[in-house]
Amino acid sequence: MKQQNKTNGYDLIVITGPTATGKTRLAAELADMMNGEVISADSRQVYKGMDIGTGKDLADYLVNGRVVPVHLVDMAEPGYEFNVFEFQNHFIQAYEHIRKRGKQAFMCGGTGLYIEAALAKYRLLKVPENNKLRKELE
Repeated sequence: MKQQNKTNGYDLIVITGPTATGKTRLAAELADMMNGEVISADSRQVYKGMDIGTGKDLADYLVNGRVVPVHLVDMAEPGYEFNVFEFQNHFIQAYEHIRKRGKQAFMCGGTGLYIEAALAKYRLLKVPENNKLRKELE
């Protein structure tokens, strides 16, 4: 696990690392101690009902008898193609919501592209699907 230092203006603590290393529990415990909330940066935990195999340790968010709020988990239906553009937009909304209420924001996860897109503030554009091109490239 490693804490990012380059947060590009965000007052944010980032916990990232490989699967099954205790990131979620650490983020939840720190958030509980620091009056914070967690934003998940995991490309699989965003899907509803996909708890097994994604490391979605929702029980880890129960700390000292309290549930630490977590954002960007269980928000898309299986089969939906959630992408980095959507993650970035949802991250910004969650971050602003947390900070407006005077809470400390934590980002926790192992999807490097999602973390980098949020922290580097990539300028991403919504592009319509081109199924014909997709088929040609498969």
